Amino acid sequence: MEDFSRASSLVLFDEACRAAGLDEQTMLEKAGLPVDILTQPESMISYQRMALLLDDCAQVSGNPLFGLELGLRQGTAVFGQLLYLLKNAHTVGESLAELARYYHLHSSSGTVKVEIHNKLAFLEYTPVLREGIPSRQAIEHGVAVGWQLLKMLLGNNWNPRGLYLQTAAGASTRSYTRLLRTAPQFSSDRNAWVFDAALLEAPLSDADPALHALMQAHIDKLDALAPKELPAFVSQLLRNLLPSGKVSLDYVADYMMLGTRSLQRMLMEEGTSFQALLNETRQAVASRYLKESDISLTQLAALLGYADLATFSKAFQRWFGVSPRQWRQANAAPSDTAKKLARERRRPSWLR
Repeated sequence: MEDFSRASSLVLFDEACRAAGLDEQTMLEKAGLPVDILTQPESMISYQRMALLLDDCAQVSGNPLFGLELGLRQGTAVFGQLLYLLKNAHTVGESLAELARYYHLHSSSGTVKVEIHNKLAFLEYTPVLREGIPSRQAIEHGVAVGWQLLKMLLGNNWNPRGLYLQTAAGASTRSYTRLLRTAPQFSSDRNAWVFDAALLEAPLSDADPALHALMQAHIDKLDALAPKELPAFVSQLLRNLLPSGKVSLDYVADYMMLGTRSLQRMLMEEGTSFQALLNETRQAVASRYLKESDISLTQLAALLGYADLATFSKAFQRWFGVSPRQWRQANAAPSDTAKKLARERRRPSWLR
């Protein structure tokens, strides 16, 4: 997938907002991200919108180092399940090599690589941001997470030799040095932490080889399935948007910062289409509510984003071959059927 990141990238975002005097839901909404995304760390979000979110927070709070401080607050927690693999590698070098290899499972809108030059190691992070999207907050967020990762792996041996940043300084050099123990070289050709290459051979004393093998197998399975995550992401997004009625291809593509043709092409490559996912999502939501709740058909039609009950009923008839009322009666738990029928009889005919 293009331009997506795990929502675990926003772990502790609510704490960072409160510390900066911000309301996290207001900021998420302003950036066009679901306000409940913090409770779904394994979900996917638009990395472009995340970059906009960090920039908005910096501007509204008046803190030019918001992204940097957020990354330091979060540390390695942003990596989710991938962290268990990194912590249990044999050496620091192996851990960083696995981060580079599997980073696309965390975010497809950036790369991580490790290089060695003149006995110095470079841990480099390159985000992929579209033209017009501010980059400094996203870059500084990334290098702050890198700082915490190297601190976790090396402990007291973590002593950076330098930090390169592609962007200009957002605050005084002293502010960066206070937070990172290093004075960055700004406007560089890369974003990279620099340290002694010999440290790559340092063993991870708390590593569990058995756990590492299990996680390796698990991550490899995720790697094989990664391209198939796009339909699930679109389905999740549709579930969030259904009550608002904003479930058009144009609206969803705009949210994902994609052209409609690009989104359709990507879905086609995964063997589906936008309309198929919309129908499947509506069917799943409709059947669950009809089976597990007493919601009225009129309310359900609105919840699914239909203009009226008649349009919903016609669609439901196409899906299941029966009306919503007939389906509910056939699939309701036996003990509940009589109660529901009684309630239906008490309702005015125009509400049924």
